[in-house]
Amino acid sequence: MRSAVTVSLTASAVLAGGFFAGQANAVTAPSITAPGAFVMNNGTGTTLYGKAADTRRSTGSTTKIMTAKVVLSQPNLNLDAKVTIQKAYSDYIVANNASSARLIVGDKVTVRQLLYGLMLPSGCDAAYALADKFGTGTTRAARVKSFIGKMNTEAQRLGLRNTHFDSFDGIGSGQNYSTPRDLTKIASSAMKNSTFRAVVKTKSTSQKVTTKSGGYRYMSWTNTNKLLSTYSGAIGVKTGSGPQAKYCLVFAATRGTKTVIGTVLAAPSEANRAADVKKLLDYGFAR
Repeated sequence: MRSAVTVSLTASAVLAGGFFAGQANAVTAPSITAPGAFVMNNGTGTTLYGKAADTRRSTGSTTKIMTAKVVLSQPNLNLDAKVTIQKAYSDYIVANNASSARLIVGDKVTVRQLLYGLMLPSGCDAAYALADKFGTGTTRAARVKSFIGKMNTEAQRLGLRNTHFDSFDGIGSGQNYSTPRDLTKIASSAMKNSTFRAVVKTKSTSQKVTTKSGGYRYMSWTNTNKLLSTYSGAIGVKTGSGPQAKYCLVFAATRGTKTVIGTVLAAPSEANRAADVKKLLDYGFAR
């Protein structure tokens, strides 16, 4: 009888110990200020966190992830092909008070350099130049429309039902939207491209471009994604902001063999966005 009691108590102690150990190791999902967020394991595609993950919202300049993806998916792409900067690109920046890579009319800039100008300082002029270059048509308007069509075709190819683009840079007409889940999937797909990965992890760069007169100048660009300097293992991806979009970030970080990738949309401030993303990454790596 005494032996049976001892065994029973021992078994109970083991069960209790296991239960409390499990409680101690549990990771509590963070509370964030952004109304929309999604995080996944980039290697397995496993969802790690979701908050209104499929609610459509304005995306701001995170739209440019798809802009870059479409450019990089062009057949026989020559990253060293040169694009002459047109006055229309700078006029567009002025008219929309848009973020700029400060491209100078008449300069000849390579496609690769335009990708840096697009993703680091979030240049809407660079986005315009790329859309004009890689769209098809006899007029600039037709080429831009064609390029945006390619962006939507790519979204459909990826199976994204809650994403639509009406601009090449996020300055849309009310029909430019996505969701935290969809944007994360776009970024995850884009990160398979080595050029994209190299660009979005770059903190700053100085690029030599050819001037109209045949000389050269250096363009210096700093990444708007401060996560690269403030979070260990951060490797990208893209900031976004605007009156409707508020503060957005598509983010990714790698520690060891694990890469966590995700999105926050419509955070109320830049500080809130940064705090939310750090919480979500910590949570993602702890899972």
